[in-house]
Amino acid sequence: MCPKGHKKSIHKNWLVSLHQDLSIPVAERVDSPQCSGWSEKEGNLFVQPPVQVLLAILAVRVHLDDCDERNGALRVVPGSHRLGRLASGDALRERAARGEISVAVPKGGAMLMRPLLLHASSKASIGGARRVLHFVFGPGKLPHGLRWRSRQVAVPG
Repeated sequence: MCPKGHKKSIHKNWLVSLHQDLSIPVAERVDSPQCSGWSEKEGNLFVQPPVQVLLAILAVRVHLDDCDERNGALRVVPGSHRLGRLASGDALRERAARGEISVAVPKGGAMLMRPLLLHASSKASIGGARRVLHFVFGPGKLPHGLRWRSRQVAVPG
């Protein structure tokens, strides 16, 4: 499990274009042609694993504030998580063919999603925060020598 927090408001505001979540956090680089798109963000290493790994992941977004179209709720393309990894042109064609829906989530609610689900969000148009905790659950063992990045937490005792 890997938590990350998002805080969007009228003052801290961004849009996210249509995409799939294709990267996972890993402990170190491995030499495998099945792994691509290596990147580093805030000192953490990420990779695009084989699609079988992405199919086994579930993300849980816990909302600390009400979230609707006015403050950047996710817009999703229904059923797109079943289509595999899509190139950007294919993603746009699928959105045109299938449409998209905005997913409003109340404070304290949760949204479950697969990483291959095509999704986007708009900038907030109202004041107030849209805070989300994003937890990613995946298989305990990864293929091709990949290992999940883990955090060492010191427990006083």
